[in-house]
Amino acid sequence: MFTAFVAALAVSFAAWGESNRPPNNHARPATALAKQTMKSLKIRMTVNKKAVFASLADNPTAKDFHSLLPLTLILNDHAETEKVAYLPRKLSGDGAPAGAEPVIGDIAYYAPWGNLAIYYKDFAYSDGLIKLGEVDFGIEAFKVEGSLKVIIDAMPPDS
Repeated sequence: MFTAFVAALAVSFAAWGESNRPPNNHARPATALAKQTMKSLKIRMTVNKKAVFASLADNPTAKDFHSLLPLTLILNDHAETEKVAYLPRKLSGDGAPAGAEPVIGDIAYYAPWGNLAIYYKDFAYSDGLIKLGEVDFGIEAFKVEGSLKVIIDAMPPDS
């Protein structure tokens, strides 16, 4: 009888333990796992001999931008918020949202003007703005007055 009681208690405790166990902080939701295994397009921007690294979004506009690389551009300051440059051609806007609200480090395409924008300050929602990606490291290189020459290169996969 004691053995049966201990077995029942063990089953009850195991069931209670599953529902009251603290969350596993190392577990990731399925969407995060999918994003981690998906190969993202990486770029390197060279500004005043400093390397700035960024990841491009998984959208048609970002892929079209990637197809233009390598690029050498002169970025001009716009509204003391972003550095901008016209691209050699318009990019695809297929499936793009109506607009976006950029934050520090966002790389975007402003479809109405056909230009690249790299945000070093947050900005308000803008119609026609399509997020291309974000700076992973080195955004401070863009926080300077005046124009900047930038060389943008595609990084090899898995870099």
